[in-house]
Amino acid sequence: MSKTFDKGTGIILLIISILFVLESLKISGSAYGSAIGPKTYPLILGIILGLLSLRLLYESFKSKAENKEKADIDYKKFGVIFIAAILYVFLLEIIGYVLSTFLFLLIAFQVMEKGKILSTIIISAIFTFGVYFMYVSLLGGSLPKFSLF
Repeated sequence: MSKTFDKGTGIILLIISILFVLESLKISGSAYGSAIGPKTYPLILGIILGLLSLRLLYESFKSKAENKEKADIDYKKFGVIFIAAILYVFLLEIIGYVLSTFLFLLIAFQVMEKGKILSTIIISAIFTFGVYFMYVSLLGGSLPKFSLF
């Protein structure tokens, strides 16, 4: 990727993470005195996004030699993943978290690196069910279920 693109993306993601953290702090805490409330998960995700965007900025500014050639950005891959993300948002309530997340990750991983379908399926399934288990079982949250029936 282009260092300029990485710098711009890092700054945008850092701003989004700051807004995410600030807005998650406005969510009310738990009514029962528990340390884990409705704002805990969004706050953690905002902090992680902020740390990763700072890492991206660090890596993009660390390299002193800027490549003068035009960056070889693959707009086709970006477009496919962008459309898949939009479909993911629309289908989340209809087909549920597990199926929509699994399909989105499967598409995104295959677009980024064709082949290796078995490892893509395994990683997508482990991530999807891992997040589902952590959020529903450990944190006591709820995610959209399969609602076509």
